[in-house]
Amino acid sequence: MDLSPEALARTLALQNAVRHKGTANAKALIGGMLGAHPEFKERMPELAELLERTVKDVNRLTPTEQEAVLRKERPEFDKTEKKEGLKPLPDAKMRAVVLRFEPSPSGALHIGHAYPFSLNLEYAKMYDGKCMLRIADTNPDNITEEAYTLLPQDACWLAECDIEVLIQSSRMELYYSYARKLIEEGHAYVCECDTEEFKRLKEKGLACPCRGLSKSEHAKRWRRMGMAQGYAQGAAVVRFKSDITHKNPAMRDFPLMRINDSKHPKTGMKYRVWPLMNFSVAIDDLDLGVTHTIRAKDHADNAKKQALIHESLGSKTPVAISVGRINFDGFPMSASKTRARIEAGEFTGWDDPRLPFLPALRRRGYRPEALRKYAVEVGVTRNDKTVAIEEFFKHIDTLDKELVDAEAMRYFFVADPVEIIVTGAPEQSLELDLHPDKKEGGRKFLTHERFLIARRDLERIAGLRKIRLMECMTINVQRKKLEKDGEKTGFSFHRKKYDKAETQAIIHWLPADEDRAELVTVRVLMPDGSVEDGLAERTVANVKEGAVVQFERFGFCRYDHHDGERHVFYYGHR
Repeated sequence: MDLSPEALARTLALQNAVRHKGTANAKALIGGMLGAHPEFKERMPELAELLERTVKDVNRLTPTEQEAVLRKERPEFDKTEKKEGLKPLPDAKMRAVVLRFEPSPSGALHIGHAYPFSLNLEYAKMYDGKCMLRIADTNPDNITEEAYTLLPQDACWLAECDIEVLIQSSRMELYYSYARKLIEEGHAYVCECDTEEFKRLKEKGLACPCRGLSKSEHAKRWRRMGMAQGYAQGAAVVRFKSDITHKNPAMRDFPLMRINDSKHPKTGMKYRVWPLMNFSVAIDDLDLGVTHTIRAKDHADNAKKQALIHESLGSKTPVAISVGRINFDGFPMSASKTRARIEAGEFTGWDDPRLPFLPALRRRGYRPEALRKYAVEVGVTRNDKTVAIEEFFKHIDTLDKELVDAEAMRYFFVADPVEIIVTGAPEQSLELDLHPDKKEGGRKFLTHERFLIARRDLERIAGLRKIRLMECMTINVQRKKLEKDGEKTGFSFHRKKYDKAETQAIIHWLPADEDRAELVTVRVLMPDGSVEDGLAERTVANVKEGAVVQFERFGFCRYDHHDGERHVFYYGHR
């Protein structure tokens, strides 16, 4: 089938968007366009303008909408094969895969953590294996105590089950025993050299004077490191004895243990010699039988260092899998910086709805499965990905809606309500469904002429002729009569039956004829920190804490608590 340039550009843009998680790239369409319309070779600026305009229109759609439009408009061109699930892990056996995720205790987990952690969780599920959370707290200077509670909560929420939690500071004696072993067997040594002098020698591929000393001397130095009256902080470090001429200077005699006299929130002043990341990770992976590691590609050198440690101990090293980072444009993903802003009072806590941290998403009612689905869609790739935070949430909202829409009960919530009078409206007793598919009836209303609608709806419909009060009646709008003696009286009854052709807008409502005390006062906390105050139907009083509901035409919201005056909800998404 021959297509016009405009039609082909739209089809190619839709295909490209579906292949690339909702975002089409105009440059990727040039080849396909020139193949079908070679005349554009002489009119490239015109082609570029057409593609840019088309891609902009397509990228406004959600990924789900893009797929639906492509299938509907051009089913013969729907050649996009959706990737289902994750690729198999190398050297993996069922019920024998062990993975781990290891954050530092600087705060809660954020959406950047969710991608690699979700990959670990999904692979553990795929192989009926195990994924554990290890809290890397061997740097006493970068710990916030609340993280010991936050991190397990976030992990269990994302996994939707209990998860084994290990704290590295509780494993210090294990690290000490392996450090002694490496020193005694000549695989490690205690270096007293000045840091800058050691760096100068290392860059030249030369051994420092400490490296060649006897094992007994290094054992003596090791004991001195742990003594309160021994080395000062920074005066000695345990180094791994690797190839001092290695082509990568980072691999040459890298450090394993160092002295830090800061007080640790868990162990106090009990220990002063602390493992560095590569050593604690290597020993934990060995001790816990980790078979595969999935982490950011900037840990590639660390994986090689850990493999050297494992080799010296005669142990098999885990299969190391590197993935690219997802960089979010629009909010700095730093737990330390965010913690400072919380402490300064800029945010109310880690669950402040303005934050892209997991406690905030949990409080807003997101399903953890949506985040895991996103990770599976991205898959295991070494390519870095920069995503505007707005686009990320647009995608997550689509995935989450697919999950919550089937369960969320429906209710009317009217923000900033104003009263209107519908002249000639009949008295009605209505019963609406709590869910169109799963819960028939359950919402009862008595209506006559007085209704409450949202102020923004009143302003929006002022220029229209006929509007529908949702599942109730169609009414006429008489613009000239909207303001009369302070009452909104420019409305009159048209008919009960719904006619799509004549209806210019559909709005939700609440009855104002019955005693307003039976309506429920509601506050919704919005993602930008603002609030929406209003009234809801009385059945909202039956919603259980933690439940996600859909306020019709407003969005999915999670019921949080009753503050003594009103029912408080957190807004999720539309």
